[in-house]
Amino acid sequence: MVTEVQPKEKGLRIQAIRFIISGGVSAIVDLGLTFILQVLLGVGPVLARSVGFIFGTTTAYLINRRWTFQAEPSLRRFLQVAGLYSITYFVNVGLHAVFYRLFTDWDWHNSVAVVVAFLIAQGTATVINFIVQRAFIFR
Repeated sequence: MVTEVQPKEKGLRIQAIRFIISGGVSAIVDLGLTFILQVLLGVGPVLARSVGFIFGTTTAYLINRRWTFQAEPSLRRFLQVAGLYSITYFVNVGLHAVFYRLFTDWDWHNSVAVVVAFLIAQGTATVINFIVQRAFIFR
């Protein structure tokens, strides 16, 4: 027996799928810059992660506003997203620094430590971002 998906449920599913896709694109920008700066150029983890985060979240905001949530531009919404990203910046960069240090203390290869720390930090920030954007900013 096939049950029909309710419009609100369908909207949530489509938004979640689009959020994941835009997150993937943004993660490529974010991790790419973080990896290049930290592994290839020897920049410290906090600065490398900060630069990656800024470019990645800018990409995410632009894609999510236009495509995922299909919202009109608004200063209020932009300021709300900026506030949310300010909070998730500290969560993201802080978790990355903690896990990077932990993994390198365990003698993990530098590039592996960067990527795994990134995935943990970004995964946590992504969940926070989707819930807050869906429930409060782009409702």
